[in-house]
Amino acid sequence: MNTVRDAGLTRIARDGARNRVDRAVAHETPVAIEANGVAYAVLMATPADLDDLAHGFLAAERVIDAADDIAAIESHAVSGGVVLRVSLTARVAPRILDRVRHRVSDASCGICGIETIEQALRPLPVLAPSPLAPDAAIFAALDALAGRQPLHAATRAVHAAALCDASGGIRLVREDVGRHNAFDKLIGAMARGALGWDGGFALLSSRCSYELVEKAVLARCPMLVTVSAPTALALERGAAAGLALRVVARADAMLAP
Repeated sequence: MNTVRDAGLTRIARDGARNRVDRAVAHETPVAIEANGVAYAVLMATPADLDDLAHGFLAAERVIDAADDIAAIESHAVSGGVVLRVSLTARVAPRILDRVRHRVSDASCGICGIETIEQALRPLPVLAPSPLAPDAAIFAALDALAGRQPLHAATRAVHAAALCDASGGIRLVREDVGRHNAFDKLIGAMARGALGWDGGFALLSSRCSYELVEKAVLARCPMLVTVSAPTALALERGAAAGLALRVVARADAMLAP
């Protein structure tokens, strides 16, 4: 499916002048995820790298532990969107019945439809201490990220999630209209490609929300870097899990808890 289309828009200037302009806009498509025949979630997402999205999303939902927990994914274009039919292995299939819910959300936030506070704030594993990439590597990755976001360059409307190595080189990028989806796609692509963090870190073009912290911890990411500010809960959950955070990361400075 296409990820971008051209739209004719009217530019309205401060002085009242109006003129017609063409602008590329990003597609935002309902993506339904079915697991072993059970309707599990509907995400609003960019219709690209959808197998990666399914892997990353189901890992964040704690339905799967590894890429080989998914036996197959069939993608079906339907009126108005896409259906991903995921076949789980017998080992993890019972988890669907524990976590099943029908929901429609504006991103794969992992919270819509959860019924209790206990479900929303499930305990996270504690990450093992590991060497962290130096500050210079983070600034190098920030400098390089813009050149690895073709969809954002075309539309100015999507987020990016990048796998960065210990020197700040960008190994892999995924883009999506949703910041959660972009990170799920990155984590899913890493799982499918058997890629590890290897002393590197994740760089996200978004704020640092608690859901992104949880996705990072569950993916055993040692350090999460975001270009915008954190929430209090993100800081608390990150500290409890031993996740290193760098936030409000810009070309000249960043903040560390």
